Amino acid sequence: MKNVDMYCLSLEPSHLNFIKKLGYIPVGLGGKNFQQEWMRDNTGNNISYKNSNYGEYTFHYWIWKNYIDKLSNNWIGFCQYRKFWTIENLENRRLNIEILPSLVLKKIPDQYKDCEVILGNPFFINQRRTMKFLKKGFKLVLKNPKILFSKKSRNIKFHFDLMHGENNLYKAIDLLDDKNRNDFRNYVDSNEYFHPQNMFICKSKKLLVEYYETLFPWLENCEKIFPFEKLQGYDLTRIYGFLAERFLSYWFQKNAKCKLMNITFYDIRNDIH
Repeated sequence: MKNVDMYCLSLEPSHLNFIKKLGYIPVGLGGKNFQQEWMRDNTGNNISYKNSNYGEYTFHYWIWKNYIDKLSNNWIGFCQYRKFWTIENLENRRLNIEILPSLVLKKIPDQYKDCEVILGNPFFINQRRTMKFLKKGFKLVLKNPKILFSKKSRNIKFHFDLMHGENNLYKAIDLLDDKNRNDFRNYVDSNEYFHPQNMFICKSKKLLVEYYETLFPWLENCEKIFPFEKLQGYDLTRIYGFLAERFLSYWFQKNAKCKLMNITFYDIRNDIH
């Protein structure tokens, strides 16, 4: 029996039939012409105009403000047109669009029944080669050369500085509420991995509301220091999504019992145009 409602986010109306074939709920983001069968983020109380900066979180905001009471009592999951939950680790397996429907998550297995949230397997910062640190963040390395030799120096804070602007993460954390500010700062300083892709599966609507009630006021506060019109390039334009990605890892692990699952990459745009 189905026990998870999976919302699959896409930018392309042509993906509708495939998403329905998976048994997932199609969610259309962006400005293209989506049919009525799609859920959208641009009705009711919404921030869809922020999509180019917030990414998938414009839909999360829409759920929070318009749909939270309509969610079923199933697990609530989120995936994307190129990132899917799978029980098996398919990293080295050759995939195609014909076999993908038989591999993606359709039901939460019994081994997850004693947890509240499922997160993706962690991304370890130190899996990146040292030369990539030099190429992307030469100035950071000059300021702190031990980054090249001490893996412990390469924490979440360092990685965010490298990818999304030096000290931008600390500036954002300063705007967090008192309950989370110090704990989140300690988290990014002490951890060398995070759970990527802004994907999670949550058992509790109450927990989901609590997450949204903390996340969105913080992101709105961050707009004071990261105004949209001054954000140039993908790594800064989407800084709100990247902040949320790190915060997601911290918040759910602090407030819920979590287990991990594989996230498999397969971009269905390669097959559906």
